[in-house]
Amino acid sequence: MLARRLEADAGRRGVTARRIETVRGERPGTLLSVLVALDGEDTGAVAAFAASWTGTLCWQAPSPYRTVGRKNWYVTAQPCQVDAERIGFDESEVDVVACRTGGPGGQHRNKASTAVRATHRPTGTVVVVDTERHFALNRRIAMQLLRSRIAERDEAAGRELVAGRWRIHDELIRGNPTRVERP
Repeated sequence: MLARRLEADAGRRGVTARRIETVRGERPGTLLSVLVALDGEDTGAVAAFAASWTGTLCWQAPSPYRTVGRKNWYVTAQPCQVDAERIGFDESEVDVVACRTGGPGGQHRNKASTAVRATHRPTGTVVVVDTERHFALNRRIAMQLLRSRIAERDEAAGRELVAGRWRIHDELIRGNPTRVERP
């Protein structure tokens, strides 16, 4: 109900509010969480609208699910980042250097520069591969390792962003609302 109120208020003020993500509650018509994106031609109007709906919000109405008791429902509305920055992988952004490595393998391993040190410039991620006796094979393995590490990094950043949005729920302070809405 409060999400619909926000969307209607946004429309009256010339701001577009669109739901990006909703998590349904246990009961019909209830929501645990709503992620709303605000857009508009006038960025000042969008910022003012967002500020008017930011903080602890109170919905005052009798519960349709409880026969007695609570009529104040508190929710929090906070700005948050929607998408994590994806780095992506492009082989042109990788510096590949041939190098020697020591260890078992005899004279070929000690004298030939078949090992590869690959550095992804945007992230500074470095891998060294010396598992094969041929430079081309080591280069291919190094590229696969860099690609997988950067993909893992992107996934971890996305998971952390979602976890951060859910932590906002824990910051709810009941009482002293910044805005009170009634049906």
